[in-house]
Amino acid sequence: MLKTIVLIGMMGSGKTSVGKELAKKLNLAFVDIDQEIEKKYQMNIPKIFQTRGEGFFRKAEENMSCKLINGKPCVVSIGGGGFLNKKIRGKIKIHAISIWINTELDKIYKRLNVSKNKRPLLNYKNLKKSIKEIYDKRKPIYKKADYTIQIKSDNKKMIVENIIKKL
Repeated sequence: MLKTIVLIGMMGSGKTSVGKELAKKLNLAFVDIDQEIEKKYQMNIPKIFQTRGEGFFRKAEENMSCKLINGKPCVVSIGGGGFLNKKIRGKIKIHAISIWINTELDKIYKRLNVSKNKRPLLNYKNLKKSIKEIYDKRKPIYKKADYTIQIKSDNKKMIVENIIKKL
């Protein structure tokens, strides 16, 4: 691959698990932006939101994403809101290939409902509604990705094969 591959999509869509498999298959490094931010600031995302605010997190996400996208080709999983950032999206359009991992909302709900990793933007008292509202707001931007992979199965190997076919 001559370009970095950036996986975008909703939280809980499977970007990280698919990204790891895809990177292995393409013999590339894998980077999860959220995990890199957590490492750099030595706290999880909810704690960053709580102590430093969403604005701080988004700026850290922008800086890290733009640096990685301009770097050596790899597979990147970007946070659910990362692709909404015009600067990040512009860098991706020029230097990378974007793939929207479009997972059914029921699957996302099931994953996030049992996840111990609480997402700061979600209202867990009404999780289904919260997921749908975020998805509906982000969908027009996600549609700007170079490719869309519709996720109906949890079979990562099959998903990776579909991505490779598209590429």
